Amino acid sequence: MSRTPTRWLPSLLFTAALPLLAQAATPPEGPAYGAQLEGFEYPYTLKHFAFQSQGKSLQMGYMDVPAQGKVNGRTVVLMHGKNFCAATWGDSIKVLSEAGYRVIAADQVGFCTSSKPEHYQYSFQQLATNTQALLKALGVQNAIVLGHSTGGMLATRYALQFPDQVERLAMVNPIGLEDWKAMGVPYRTVDQWYARELKVTAEGIRNYERTTYYAGRWKPEFDRWVDMLAGLNKGPGHMQVAWNSALIYDMIFTQPVYYEFKDLTVPTLLLIGTSDTTAIGSDIAPPAVKAKLGHYEVLGKQVAGLIPRSTLVEFPNLGHAPQMEEPDRFHKALLGWLDKPIP
Repeated sequence: MSRTPTRWLPSLLFTAALPLLAQAATPPEGPAYGAQLEGFEYPYTLKHFAFQSQGKSLQMGYMDVPAQGKVNGRTVVLMHGKNFCAATWGDSIKVLSEAGYRVIAADQVGFCTSSKPEHYQYSFQQLATNTQALLKALGVQNAIVLGHSTGGMLATRYALQFPDQVERLAMVNPIGLEDWKAMGVPYRTVDQWYARELKVTAEGIRNYERTTYYAGRWKPEFDRWVDMLAGLNKGPGHMQVAWNSALIYDMIFTQPVYYEFKDLTVPTLLLIGTSDTTAIGSDIAPPAVKAKLGHYEVLGKQVAGLIPRSTLVEFPNLGHAPQMEEPDRFHKALLGWLDKPIP
């Protein structure tokens, strides 16, 4: 199937003003990485899975880390968030591997080390199908699925779509615990998301994450992840990255999983940092709507009540990524649940 050069994006899909946004962006900060995050170091050997999807030859970057010590024969599949990559699971991969689990952490299409196609119909069902194809190629028939942030929405969809292939489901501060559009958050078009993503800077990412993810707190080790995301957005593939990011945001906003939590059949763990305030579109929501969004101290309990076989573990005073804020505390809770017999 013929491929159209990426330079058609600004000339055919968008107004003439949009390319100027990229030129007018804040001067470069920190490193710049390739369109598939070339130049950024992953904590374990990065491999690539080639496959066909929607008439295109695509690839997913992934890490497949064998179990260490006392091998238990179980596999954990890690699903990253929107502003994260498989690499951000580094601490969890180490802990899980040393506890006897095989660990597979993949970058979804449109993210990080994976393909960023010029045309792609993004859906959580499609990403789940892509992930299943990877696991099948790796000989994994049944796995524990652990998703963070947007990865929690994907993990939910995966467990709904392939319940007989999911031993257990765990989610860390998943987004999608509420339906933002039904609550009154205005719709952004893909073009509007694209214009927004072209202006991403390290400073903007850091300020957003400090305020929304970490309740005003910051650790120096978080800067590596800011540089990862900002470097990807300002590298030579910045327009491809921004375009795919816009499509993905539209998927997240328009494809809620909230109404199907009640249909999950697998044992499910919710790991919730209660200081998190993440909510897609809250920056453009009317004040009265914004005030109702992103209350994870309430949302965790509400959704735990919807999921038939759920366990809720809350981390008071922690934010959107408890596995990164207090990894020892987080992993103790996760491993404790994984070690318990399925009820």
